Amino acid sequence: MTRTRGSWTGGTLTVRSFLKPHRVARAVFHPAWIPEAVDPSVEQLKRVRVIAGAVASLGVYTFVEGGFAFTELLENALTASAVLLLLTPLTVAVMLLVWRRTGTVRRLREPLLNSLKLLLLFIGSVVATVVLLQWTGSSAGTAVLLTGFVALWMAVFVGAGAFRISGNFFGTAVVHRCLPPLLATVTTWLTALPDLITGDLHGLSFTMGVVFVLGAPVTVTTIALLEMGRLKRRYGIRLGTHPAAQPPVPGAHPPVAPTAPYAPPRGDPYAPHAPVPGHPYAPPPVPAQGNPYAPPPAPAQGNPYAPHTPPPPGHPYAPSAAPNPYGHGNPYHPGPGVP
Repeated sequence: MTRTRGSWTGGTLTVRSFLKPHRVARAVFHPAWIPEAVDPSVEQLKRVRVIAGAVASLGVYTFVEGGFAFTELLENALTASAVLLLLTPLTVAVMLLVWRRTGTVRRLREPLLNSLKLLLLFIGSVVATVVLLQWTGSSAGTAVLLTGFVALWMAVFVGAGAFRISGNFFGTAVVHRCLPPLLATVTTWLTALPDLITGDLHGLSFTMGVVFVLGAPVTVTTIALLEMGRLKRRYGIRLGTHPAAQPPVPGAHPPVAPTAPYAPPRGDPYAPHAPVPGHPYAPPPVPAQGNPYAPPPAPAQGNPYAPHTPPPPGHPYAPSAAPNPYGHGNPYHPGPGVP
């Protein structure tokens, strides 16, 4: 029920986009705050409803009569704009009175204002296009080229915008999911009823006139009922229930950012493996210096395989020069003076 944060167009428009009016119409008349469709089946029903509404707005009876009345198409566009400007706020006001029984309507103020802005923007574009086309037909000289180009651009812009508007119906799905089919039904019926009441069948016979005048509203109503019935059965969304009391639907949640696909690491695949710190299966670290298979370092001093240093001069077995601990001299040696 709240507006999506960001700009009106979601940042999709560039200077080059204005060369293609249908892209501008998509960005302007289908803003970023309009919620996504609930499911593909409901979206297909909306497309069928849009086609039926386009048939009603173009006026099939002009082809049956044998030609396409461009002037009458412009008049129908102005009439449809006036009907939209009157009926859309009136229908929404009636639904607000219904929803007020089960909840407050203050929370709906911002989305309703956004939908009103979109409605006024579309009606202003239609009026500007009709004025430009009429001015082009009455002008002459070089002004025809300029106004004709602008009028043609506006005609494509409004046509593509009408297709978008018929699908989201001025973004009223942001208020309640059942509002777009309801507004489409009310608009087509009240557009066709004046022709039936006044008997203006546009030169067609009574049978053909009733078929072509009532064909569009009956088709749009049938598709709208199917759409609302599917919303009720699958998602529990009811037209008479306050929007705040509706159960959550898939389109109301922001999409989850997709995960990045796997990409192999850059660099040489045959380069030595760099162990991850703390990895239990990483290979042992390589010594900072030296060869791991080198022999152990030599002793700090001397060579273990060097020749032995000879003893000091003299006989190694000579009697020690130290005094005898058992007395002076040899006890078995005859003393001095003994023969």
